[in-house]
Amino acid sequence: MAIKHNQTIVKNHFRKDWQRRVRTHFDQPGKKASRRTARQAKAAAVAPRPIDKLRPVVRCPTVKYNRRVRAGRGFTLAELKAAGIPRQYAPTIGISVDARRQNLSEESLAANVERLKAYTARLILFPKKSNKPKKGDSAKEDLKAAVENAVALTGAAFPIVHADTTIQTVKKSDMPKNIEGGAYRKLRDERAWKRHEGARDKRAREKAEEEKAKQK
Repeated sequence: MAIKHNQTIVKNHFRKDWQRRVRTHFDQPGKKASRRTARQAKAAAVAPRPIDKLRPVVRCPTVKYNRRVRAGRGFTLAELKAAGIPRQYAPTIGISVDARRQNLSEESLAANVERLKAYTARLILFPKKSNKPKKGDSAKEDLKAAVENAVALTGAAFPIVHADTTIQTVKKSDMPKNIEGGAYRKLRDERAWKRHEGARDKRAREKAEEEKAKQK
């Protein structure tokens, strides 16, 4: 039915000046090139230092992605302590610290401790004043070699190597042997054994006391 007379205009969104509100991104190729040149300029300015701090290896969250590893925010206090690096000293030598993250497995702790030790083994510390070196600074020969062989690092100093996730064939002889009675029965037996440990110890003590009383 057609609209007659002086009716209210239908409240649709076809009368806005959308041409002033639309945003285009035709500068993406140029921005990509400018970001690359900015990274190269920053790497050359701070050389031979890396442009980013050392990051830990962590697992991605959720069941969907927890097979992958990525760079985390920072190392835990336990990892720094195991590597022998003070918490306040770590950021001064290019190591990121995250006091909130916790280690949930021994494997992650050991992997990040080895990462820290490998980093400190290759670390070359320049003195704040060239004529007044302090304890912990690298030797003059190492400093000279580092300056001569300085290379601008545009990426991470210690890149994270992802594990091989391709499907691989396994021989039948390499498969683990089946558990007698099944894995479920084994877990239930171990749980019951652990739960009744106190009662077994009590019976053993009472039996030992009875034997000792008979000997008297």
